Amino acid sequence: MPTSRTGRPPARKAGRPAARVPRDNPVRRLHLRARKAWDRPLTAYYLILGGSLLITVLGLVMVYSASQITALQLSLPGSYFFRKQFLAALIGGALLFAASRMPVKLHRALAYPILAGAVFMMVLVQVPGIGLSVNGNQNWISLGGSFQIQPSEFGKLALVLWGADLLARKQERRLLTQWKHMLVPLVPAAFMLLGLIMLGGDMGTAIILTAILFGLLWLAGAPTRLFVGVLSVALAIGFVLIKTSPNRMSRLACIGATEPGPNDTCWQAVHGIYALASGGFFGSGLGASVEKWGQLPEAHTDFIFAITGEELGLAGTLSVLALFAALGYAGIRVAGRTEDPFVRYAAGGVTTWITAQAVINIGAVLGLLPIAGVPLPLFSYGGSALLPTMFAIGLLIAFAREDPAARAALAMRQPRFGRKRGAVRESARAAGPRRWNTMRRRASAARSSGER
Repeated sequence: MPTSRTGRPPARKAGRPAARVPRDNPVRRLHLRARKAWDRPLTAYYLILGGSLLITVLGLVMVYSASQITALQLSLPGSYFFRKQFLAALIGGALLFAASRMPVKLHRALAYPILAGAVFMMVLVQVPGIGLSVNGNQNWISLGGSFQIQPSEFGKLALVLWGADLLARKQERRLLTQWKHMLVPLVPAAFMLLGLIMLGGDMGTAIILTAILFGLLWLAGAPTRLFVGVLSVALAIGFVLIKTSPNRMSRLACIGATEPGPNDTCWQAVHGIYALASGGFFGSGLGASVEKWGQLPEAHTDFIFAITGEELGLAGTLSVLALFAALGYAGIRVAGRTEDPFVRYAAGGVTTWITAQAVINIGAVLGLLPIAGVPLPLFSYGGSALLPTMFAIGLLIAFAREDPAARAALAMRQPRFGRKRGAVRESARAAGPRRWNTMRRRASAARSSGER
């Protein structure tokens, strides 16, 4: 120790105390943890699996609550609609599991058989004696007893799989740089499905199918002028169909209505708002809805979101919205991080289908959109809508598992007998961090910059 001239240790000079290093802000730490969790390889996998299961289970609960009075009014057991929905959920769960375990090649092989089967069933709907008319729409086929099937719901799945396979094969051959290869035969086939659906008068399903078509064209990197052209034709056709139908015009006039109007034209739309308004923050409790006692038509199908708001309040409706938002985010993430064109188109098509249908249904209940007669995916009553939707969720799960980083993470969490963990870790490191690439950027990479 150095000393002074007197032999004593030098006195310490009085100075400012050492500055303390400030601790991290708790909000910042929470933000960093959340961001780290979002970037994990299995985030999309768990969001799709957990979100879809939560929506389905909550939907079963609300179907049981919302359909009891309707069943009793029809002299049926109170759990009649719930039992049918629960059976459909069991079958849909088996389809989800099967789809999640199928390889991508098998999904592509099923595209044409599913399309052919959907077209065949939609043609049968128009055959007298086979097709059934429900609420003025000829879109049903009786399976015997009280079981019916709506083939147009399977047309959504058919368009997603077949359109994804078609665009993927054309991209592999570098044909999507030509507008005719981008449109033909995708757009004519989609219009054929739309024509078969509109023969039965189901405008809502036709809107969802149109949204899927636009989603596929957007993912394929369609030029803006081509995209706007197809959209203009679709809007013109939709305007004519709405203008020539008094029923559709009356639904359009009920947007934002607060009174039932003459002849109770807006009865359903207004009572849906009443149900949401009477729920408050936490609702009146399960089973305590007033509107389901005959005031609100289709309480367990198209307007089940209104009953959810009345019984579970704002907290329940926001939870449903958060689950659909998480599902949509996970689907976009799967489509954006893959290098397989078929996976990108199929995942984007399924995400467009589910999110567009949820937005149209919830928007109609809130009075922001016309009532289109489409159910809330995975939530509303209806086996015909639940089965293809759960199969589509299985597709997303399979695609999320196909990611190399996710595959390595799953292998590390579930090591097989005789497999060394070191080898699994090496495969995980070999996968490396995956850079975020937008979907349209890669889809249009082969196109010259002047084409747009």
